[in-house]
Amino acid sequence: MKEVEHEKDPDFCDESLQAILVSLISAGSETTVSTLKFCLVLFAHYPDVQAKVQQEIDEVTQSLRLPRFEDRPQMPYTNAVIHEMQRVLDLTSTTLLHAVTKDIEFHGYAIPKGTIIIPFLSSVLYDPSQWETPERFNPGHFLDEEGQFRNRVAFMAFSAGKRVCPRESLARMELFFLLSALLQKFTIKLPPGAERRDSTPNGCMC
Repeated sequence: MKEVEHEKDPDFCDESLQAILVSLISAGSETTVSTLKFCLVLFAHYPDVQAKVQQEIDEVTQSLRLPRFEDRPQMPYTNAVIHEMQRVLDLTSTTLLHAVTKDIEFHGYAIPKGTIIIPFLSSVLYDPSQWETPERFNPGHFLDEEGQFRNRVAFMAFSAGKRVCPRESLARMELFFLLSALLQKFTIKLPPGAERRDSTPNGCMC
């Protein structure tokens, strides 16, 4: 805003800043709620996974307090489960529009400067060259041989690069805290008479 304040009709001003902030809060809230709903459904379908997460939560908190975001390094399985649920959910399969800044060649295709590019995140989140069992819900994707959490370069649930979701840090914090707090106090079960599904709501075989 300081850089353009001398312009007659600047693109960046108090009004545009307010609009951006409102957009971030509203858009981020909706995606976080959708992710939470999906995670709770998946926990109901995987009681063994849920029980293991609850055990880890109890061991770290001693059932004396709510889990904190700072507990995440001591809760690798819980962290891995949340990441795997986000991978399987694939909430935003495409990212914001990009444009090529110069003529390039990509995999044999000539792409001229100015061409609009729409990255397809699903192709990475389900890439068999990046995931051991891409079509299955498998928290082990994010655990090393010692059972510690490991980041995966192909985990792009929040996109990547300069156009990564600006709310990523807050969303990660919210998901970890809310899910761990819920599972500390409650056990999520299917309604009476309901049968466990053989696939996630995305159609991914689990």
